[in-house]
Amino acid sequence: MASFNKVILVGNLTRDPQVRYTSGGTAVAEIGLAVSRQWFDKASNSRKEETTFVDVTLWGRQAEVAGEYLAKGRPVLIEGRLQLDTWDDKESGQKRSKLRVVCENMTMLGSRGDGPRQGGGGGGGGGGRQSGGGDGGGDFGGPQGGGPQGGGSSGSGFGGGDDFNDDDVPF
Repeated sequence: MASFNKVILVGNLTRDPQVRYTSGGTAVAEIGLAVSRQWFDKASNSRKEETTFVDVTLWGRQAEVAGEYLAKGRPVLIEGRLQLDTWDDKESGQKRSKLRVVCENMTMLGSRGDGPRQGGGGGGGGGGRQSGGGDGGGDFGGPQGGGPQGGGSSGSGFGGGDDFNDDDVPF
């Protein structure tokens, strides 16, 4: 029998990313994601909301991008796989386990202004998509891994300053 392990989540970060590096130099980041669902309860004639908190692990370049561009409250789309971590609790001696998502692709949503790390002016563009593995090794950049992809104005380029002149355009 075949198996399939794929998770797609859209939510907001519950805390700033925590980026660390393994002894081999690979970046790893832990983020918390709040994913909400809303529905109308006919029995109580009211709108209900339920929030689920999910721990997500990012590896390699994606972890570095998360640490640089993401902040608490920022919306993000995560594609990944479920992983069950198990360990023995040192205090009680009991077996413990925790289900987490290992990110394989991350897409930043909203604008750069959605996060608290941005200063004044400029407004940002859409998010980027980082692709790559997520098993703790290898190069996660691929052809898209050089940094966040996507558009929007970030204060550079044409139309951003008073000193723009048609003579500056090379074509």
